[in-house]
Amino acid sequence: AAFKPVIDVPTPVVVTDFATAQLVKVAANAFLATKISFINAMAEVCEATGGDVTLLSEALSHDTRIGGRFLHAGLGFGGGCLPKDIRAFMARAGELGVDQALSFLKEVDAINLRRRARMVDLAREVAGGSFDGMTVAVLGAAFKPNSDDIRDSPALDVAATTQQQGATVTVYDPEAMDNARRKHPELGYCESALEAARGADLVLHLTEWSEFREMDPDVLGAVVAGKHIVDGRNALDPVR
Repeated sequence: AAFKPVIDVPTPVVVTDFATAQLVKVAANAFLATKISFINAMAEVCEATGGDVTLLSEALSHDTRIGGRFLHAGLGFGGGCLPKDIRAFMARAGELGVDQALSFLKEVDAINLRRRARMVDLAREVAGGSFDGMTVAVLGAAFKPNSDDIRDSPALDVAATTQQQGATVTVYDPEAMDNARRKHPELGYCESALEAARGADLVLHLTEWSEFREMDPDVLGAVVAGKHIVDGRNALDPVR
């Protein structure tokens, strides 16, 4: 009965044994994590070669064997499923004696975590080499838009690291403010994006909310101290 609305859509139903059912769940998340980390690895190569990872992603998306979903370079994945599942999958494979089959997931995890460190590095470069005395506005706290979920949030990880390195950080998220405050009470919080950005030397776009994508750059630019924004999600129109 619980699944009737889904089945009635109709959604395909595959009946399997218990082991396969469990594997479907973790394999799906491992595949998505791999796809995200792949395009982020390509972003690293693009930075070294002068390529444009956004155009690369668009070109690859036209290949029907690949597709464009989950093929967007940026800050990487977080949440309660992908990071946990790939690590648990690797651990269980080790217990079963087939750890070599999933050894590639170690690099998937490492690529994902490197994106957070790279974001902090980029922000520091834009700040002139040091965060000391800098005011940084962070747009986004949830690990993904349209959610208040902050579990393993790349946005909050970057915000906290930036503050630890000397910046004064102010965060705004449309839904995740209460959860963020509980997890990181040391950060500053504002009730709007403009208030968070007021007087900021640097703005970091870290969760891809439509509210942030649709903001008027002139309005935002009128309240900041320095017109510097780093788009951690490659979601903003760079010309605009």
